[in-house]
Amino acid sequence: MGQYMKLLKYSQCIRFFMQGSSPLDNYDTMVAKKSLQMLLIDRSNEFRELAHGMGYPTNTKDWETIILNFCLDFNDCFKMWSNQNDTPDHNQVHKCMTQMRQIAMGKSNMVEVTKLQNIAYTLAEEFKSIYNRLK
Repeated sequence: MGQYMKLLKYSQCIRFFMQGSSPLDNYDTMVAKKSLQMLLIDRSNEFRELAHGMGYPTNTKDWETIILNFCLDFNDCFKMWSNQNDTPDHNQVHKCMTQMRQIAMGKSNMVEVTKLQNIAYTLAEEFKSIYNRLK
């Protein structure tokens, strides 16, 4: 029961963390909504797998939007990690480490973590591709 309470508390912190400003704020609302709908046609299983892997419930309103925001944030983290010329600020590093913790929580090996990272990255890239085509 102690582990369950720890996970519950952690997931509540993450939900609070994810309720602030979102990467989708940088996109046109109508085009982003249509892009997400199109992405869900082919990638709904990946959205569910990522949500399940992070312990996020799929029975809440707009859970797909929350997962997409996570993916877009994670994509920004990857860009930060892979850019040798840019020095990230402390808040950006902290946000990325929190996302890594959320993905890795409860996993027994790096293969599971890497799979979820790849899903998050791919969903973000595919969303941006669809968005740019519709724009």
